[in-house]
Amino acid sequence: MIVWLNGTFGAGKTTTAKELHALLPGSHLFDPETVGFYLRVVINEPVDDFQHWPAWRALTAETINQLCRHWAGPLIVPMSLMRRPYLEEIFSALRAPVRHILLHADEEELVRRIEADAEEAGARQWRLDHLRSYQEALPWLRDSAEVIDTTRTPAAEVAAGIAKDL
Repeated sequence: MIVWLNGTFGAGKTTTAKELHALLPGSHLFDPETVGFYLRVVINEPVDDFQHWPAWRALTAETINQLCRHWAGPLIVPMSLMRRPYLEEIFSALRAPVRHILLHADEEELVRRIEADAEEAGARQWRLDHLRSYQEALPWLRDSAEVIDTTRTPAAEVAAGIAKDL
């Protein structure tokens, strides 16, 4: 099984993924950004988001498929997918069942979290700039995922609820 944690920056994907991993024996984490970081070196063409590269989408899906073949436990994937065609392309290529979960927080809380993030302060403006695309994607995301409001719910509690339902 693949547990795909979707949501915009600041929604709690990474923190929830780590908490969920700790609660699920035999689970593993995979961050598709690593595929994007690799492709930035190999493709070496300017792009504002590596998700635009068809290679990223294909390699992300195939990497997930191979990891699911390698490991028996659930694979937790924290990754924002705000373009419906990209999500559909990746999900249709996956060979294991996907539990698509949208972590949602109110915009005011998202801004607060992004501005408070000292770990990746350099990405602050880029993340703030992408809040609009999240708001635009929200209607179809709500239809395609299980929505969990993280505005006032700690990641540990969110993860415990997900783990209980698996």
